[in-house]
Amino acid sequence: MVQPTTEPIEALIERLKAGDADAFAEVICAYEWPLRTWIVANCPPGGDADDVAQRTFIEVFRGIGRYQPGTDFAAWLYTVARYQLLAESTRVRRIADYHRRYAPAALSAELERRAAADPEVSPQLDHLRACLESIAGPARDLLTWRYTDDLPLIEIAERAGRSVAAVKKQLFLLRGRLHDCMVARAQVRS
Repeated sequence: MVQPTTEPIEALIERLKAGDADAFAEVICAYEWPLRTWIVANCPPGGDADDVAQRTFIEVFRGIGRYQPGTDFAAWLYTVARYQLLAESTRVRRIADYHRRYAPAALSAELERRAAADPEVSPQLDHLRACLESIAGPARDLLTWRYTDDLPLIEIAERAGRSVAAVKKQLFLLRGRLHDCMVARAQVRS
């Protein structure tokens, strides 16, 4: 384990530039916890703060030649970390977008697969389709926007010219109506 050093950071960086890799271990030792704390505080939800810290130190090691002696090393280090956080935010957004687009298709395919494999599921899907067909107009638009297009409630409210609370209540009532319709159709079938 590397012990904290009292050697000035500029001296450590000069040693590192001269090829002394042990000097970098001392740099990490000096900045690891403050940097990790800052990264954790600024990491996006779902982001991997440990990975960001590791990538930051790797990038600092690779780019130590770009550091200009006499400037503020901590500021340079945190700037590198900031860019790593931006990259992590982009990665998290891409994953969320992928899942937002992929999940409905995967769910639909799985429902179709289960319907084909389980004779009890197919009638339920048929009931749901029939019940959905009984809903038309603006109510159907709300269901489509929410469950087919996967729009956020605020956007649905803007499109419908209603408040978010009114849209939530309408969707709640529509789900209840669909449930009641499916129960009634199942009872008629049995």
